[in-house]
Amino acid sequence: MTTLNSRQWQGRFERLRSNKLFEMVVVSIILLSALVIGVKTYALPETVTQVIIALDWAITVFFLVEITVRLLAEPDKKRFFRSGWNVFDTLIVVVSLIPIEDSELALVGRLVRIFRVLRMVSIIPELRTLLNSLLAALPKLGYVSLMMFIIFYIYAAVGTTFFADINPGLWGDISISMLTLFRIMTFEDWTDIMYETMAVYGLSWAFYLSFIFLSAFAFLNMIIGIVVNGLEEEHQRQARADAEAAGEPDIATLQAEIASLRELLEERLPPAEQRVA
Repeated sequence: MTTLNSRQWQGRFERLRSNKLFEMVVVSIILLSALVIGVKTYALPETVTQVIIALDWAITVFFLVEITVRLLAEPDKKRFFRSGWNVFDTLIVVVSLIPIEDSELALVGRLVRIFRVLRMVSIIPELRTLLNSLLAALPKLGYVSLMMFIIFYIYAAVGTTFFADINPGLWGDISISMLTLFRIMTFEDWTDIMYETMAVYGLSWAFYLSFIFLSAFAFLNMIIGIVVNGLEEEHQRQARADAEAAGEPDIATLQAEIASLRELLEERLPPAEQRVA
């Protein structure tokens, strides 16, 4: 009887967790939390400040109830904490409950409340897909970023060698030159910098055009391609996971089954019939 009641309650919590209205309420509270964070940055009357503090605590209590519902809706409670997003949400809620406003850790408390806005990512599946694809692409992005740093370093060294006397504020040393190159890559008044050096070195335009071609066109497009490819792979992985959860075979499984059936037919058919087939 106790087990039956426990399953009934678990089913009720699961239906509540999957309810679209409940999800919309959670998203609305997260947005309200973000607005409260923004309002607290202004100079407010004491009465309004007290209302904001009370509202902030009410939001924290709601998040506690929401995370409890999600935990009770999980058939296997240990499985709940295997998800990094669930662990993140739980830590944010638990730390938000600690009364540290008047202590030395008040700054930590404010930061935790700011990070509550990130719970929007854990609630909305599409945002999780975007973030997961970005994290999956980080190793490849690291190599592209390393190559970009090498290009930046080489061009910064060249720029410092030739242009330091023309404008020390832009080309005085290699670190300043790298900042100038970043400005050029973002097309922030880069022509003014180019014309200034062209007054002394007429062919310096080749320096700027080649750098823009490599950084703004080549490497940035490579980064975009890697991110888009990671997003496609994440969508495919999610589709396979949904198909497995629904008990439907994915394309790879069907292809493997077709290949095995073909091999079985080729083994059983005589050689003449195989040639006809």
